[in-house]
Amino acid sequence: MIVAEKPSVAMSYAKVLGATSRQDGYLEGNGYLVSWCVGHLVELAPPNVYDAKYVKWSIADLPILPQKWQYLVSASTKKQFGILQKLMHRPDVKSVICATDAGREGELIFRLVYEQAGCKKPVSRLWLSSMEENAIREGFAHLKPSTEYDALYNAALCRERADWMVGINASRLFSCLYGQPLAVGRVMTPVLAMTVVREAAIAAFTPEKFYTVDLELTSGCTASSRRIPEKSVAENLMEACRKEMVATIQRITRKEKSENPPPLYDLTTLQRDANRLLGYSAQQTLDYVQSLYEKKLTTYPRTDSCYITDDDEEMLEELTEELEGFLGITPEDMDEAVPRTRRTVNREKVTDHHAILPTRSMLQADLEALPKGEQNVLKLIIARTLMAVSKPFRYLETLLTTECAGKEFTAKGKEVLEEGWKAVERKVLADILNRKQKLTALPNAAENECGILNAELKEGQTSPPKHFTEDTLLHAMETASADSMPEGVERQGIGTPATRAATIEKLVQKGFLERKGTKKTKVLLPTDKGKALITVMPEEIQSPEMTADWETKLLQIERSEMEPGEFMTEINTMITELVKNTEMKKGANALMKSKIIGVCPNCGKPVVEREKGWFCENRECRFVLWKDNAFLKRLGKRMDAHVADKLLRDGRVRLKDCKSAKGKTYNATVLLSCEADGRSKFSLEFEGGC
Repeated sequence: MIVAEKPSVAMSYAKVLGATSRQDGYLEGNGYLVSWCVGHLVELAPPNVYDAKYVKWSIADLPILPQKWQYLVSASTKKQFGILQKLMHRPDVKSVICATDAGREGELIFRLVYEQAGCKKPVSRLWLSSMEENAIREGFAHLKPSTEYDALYNAALCRERADWMVGINASRLFSCLYGQPLAVGRVMTPVLAMTVVREAAIAAFTPEKFYTVDLELTSGCTASSRRIPEKSVAENLMEACRKEMVATIQRITRKEKSENPPPLYDLTTLQRDANRLLGYSAQQTLDYVQSLYEKKLTTYPRTDSCYITDDDEEMLEELTEELEGFLGITPEDMDEAVPRTRRTVNREKVTDHHAILPTRSMLQADLEALPKGEQNVLKLIIARTLMAVSKPFRYLETLLTTECAGKEFTAKGKEVLEEGWKAVERKVLADILNRKQKLTALPNAAENECGILNAELKEGQTSPPKHFTEDTLLHAMETASADSMPEGVERQGIGTPATRAATIEKLVQKGFLERKGTKKTKVLLPTDKGKALITVMPEEIQSPEMTADWETKLLQIERSEMEPGEFMTEINTMITELVKNTEMKKGANALMKSKIIGVCPNCGKPVVEREKGWFCENRECRFVLWKDNAFLKRLGKRMDAHVADKLLRDGRVRLKDCKSAKGKTYNATVLLSCEADGRSKFSLEFEGGC
């Protein structure tokens, strides 16, 4: 019996193995049963399963630290779990193959189902980096014993349980302290803190003006002075240069420089490039590349490695040649002594999976049929694969230093000697890059002096730090705590490549972060709610160091270098100390005050915005305007701050272009009233009928 992570992957396995007979929730044939999970079928039980008193949130009941962990089958996927359990216990099933995603979470998804189903049959592990048919055949021919992945499972359990303990205890602690629901997370909160700190630095920044004097020389270039803080000093220099009208050439230095090709893509680097060049969010990119993987067009996406192993070097060389033929790119003359793929090989830096590569199946596929987003991401991966094995970009940098009125002026020039990897980038990504690089070569100045055609004053000012984009926030997550970690220690950063996108999305969904800007360049800004949350958070919860330290320890558990029990004891101690030592911050109540948007039509108390809607502050009153409002949904509209504000102020709101069940559009006014028990009630007033 084979258990995959999702139906589409199970279909691919079944096709290769000849299990073609479709049943309810599985496929059968050729001696195999192929079934699937649908995400996490088995989840950690909520606190009230351990004790009914935990239904009510109270500081007195904290910390909640389970001694024996309990799991429940997810309500939405009970049917599929039942199918897997039944199949595992079938008498003709002699062994089970774990064929979920080859990583920490995939391991956890399968093992929890296996344990919860009470299965005791022997287990093997399928470990793939590609969904191509030959890779699947190869994988099934070389199954690994499940015990080789016990440490990976232990790390996954520790991660899941630590997240539960921090999330449950910290969220309840701070929600009770400040009298409103506050979501706190092990990874989520430090990431939010980074954005709050960045915005504080931007707000505190004072720009400083500076001036430069530019000389237009007869040799055909412009030389600039150093930055000058005082305008009068710069003006005096400009006047002096205009009087002299000649600059003395002090020296000309020419230096040959080169830029090595960028490495192959890991998931985070791909997400960063797709955000910078295409404006895609990290989650969109992950969805696109996951789909490409399942369509057999790229290798496994959730990787943190930019390298391949020496076993894969020959494969990459052949793939490169085929890609060059496919794109009509003429390969450069290479130094035969060293294979061009050598720079991409580093066995030490490949853990579970090598870098993301296109597959050979991609060469036969109809790429035009792919959605635009997938086409673009695939194009980035193809370009990066070819760039990584290309020659360095070589150029000549010239620095001309002149003197006038006793001050130095410099001009820089750049001349391409060999385009190398940049030629590939230009050819493959022409439509995405949409930019022309202008290089200025300095003319040869043979004389000792140069005439000055003009001298002018330029004004500039220092720039504040930049707002985070998904590109720069992903980079900050990846390198978090790098400064505080000793040299030689593997820097883990916050989260994993597989979870960083989801963390950003969760912060946006919960109203802590918002995206602002144009379609292509959106910045991520903390909301007032996000800033207030970080203001009341103790240092250890918002510090990237703690989260990065946990990631390092989880990696040690994965490598059997640390006992899971030791890690969990640390977490228990930290949570216990947090509950014992945290007090409400003075003056924080004003910060944490929810925004009042109107008066309750039922009882007259203020109505405030919370995560899921606009609630009456009177706990006894049942009035609420839900953000996910069923009445407005049926009209093709949604409850936003503007609609809620109008309804509370005027008891009505006029809506244009409402949709009827038959798809016709009309204008109407929504009227708000209250039921006898205080709940909101809506009705429609039509303009000229439907």
